[in-house]
Amino acid sequence: MCELFAMSSRMPSTLNYSLTEFSKHGGLTHKNKSGWGIAYFEDNDVFLVKEALPASDSPLAKYVAGEGRESNCVIAHVRLATIGTPTLKNTHPFRRALGGHMHVFAHNGTLKNIHDDMDRHSLQHEPLGDTDSELGFCVLMDRMQPLWAQYKGGLPSVEDRLSVFTEFASEMSQRGSANFLYSDGDTLFAHAHRRIYEENGGFSEPRAPGLSIRNCVSCQQGPEYACDGLNLQLKHQSTTLLASVPLDDSGWEPLPEGVTIAIQNGDEVARMET
Repeated sequence: MCELFAMSSRMPSTLNYSLTEFSKHGGLTHKNKSGWGIAYFEDNDVFLVKEALPASDSPLAKYVAGEGRESNCVIAHVRLATIGTPTLKNTHPFRRALGGHMHVFAHNGTLKNIHDDMDRHSLQHEPLGDTDSELGFCVLMDRMQPLWAQYKGGLPSVEDRLSVFTEFASEMSQRGSANFLYSDGDTLFAHAHRRIYEENGGFSEPRAPGLSIRNCVSCQQGPEYACDGLNLQLKHQSTTLLASVPLDDSGWEPLPEGVTIAIQNGDEVARMET
């Protein structure tokens, strides 16, 4: 069971993020937490910090929590390994370059039999690690590549990018839980499916919702949003948050199972169903 988080805002916002505290929102109390990572977009590039250690044992994670880095798009992940050993190459988020942009991807769930059905060596974007998640990301990048090649350094339309992402998410959701966060630096994409919940000392069967969403213009109280593990300076602007489970008791809405969304500059701009 992994925990996902993303933020998109119109202008760069200052975000302090405690991965140790954040993981508790989803009930992630097991000692075998397998790693963590957080990606901050800046222009077309990304500042990525990740580590194959429990955040609670990491001085680097404590540094990230206190730094307060600015970005207008952030993707974070706390991992509990299912497929792939707890090593750096298997730690989310994953990144690849395409079309002059850095692309970042994180996944909550398990894509069953993907290694049996997909030849990793036939992909142009070949995985470094052993996870089902990174292999799925490389499949997505290969499917995005012809679209981006048409624009020769420009941006494909949001609708075209969302269409490719939605088709990919629909296929992957047939393999198991497929909650995805993906960004090319211009647009944040998400797919909500089903997730496992920690209950009564064990794990439930996967069920919806897999992601929840909050718009921090309609529900903010002042220029700051704060909860356990997160402090965000909103600067009175459009800001949208996504998380595996709501981070507090107000303003969050579950995303319907099988929906994909596109968020630009803090506002949802498109939605499709798989």
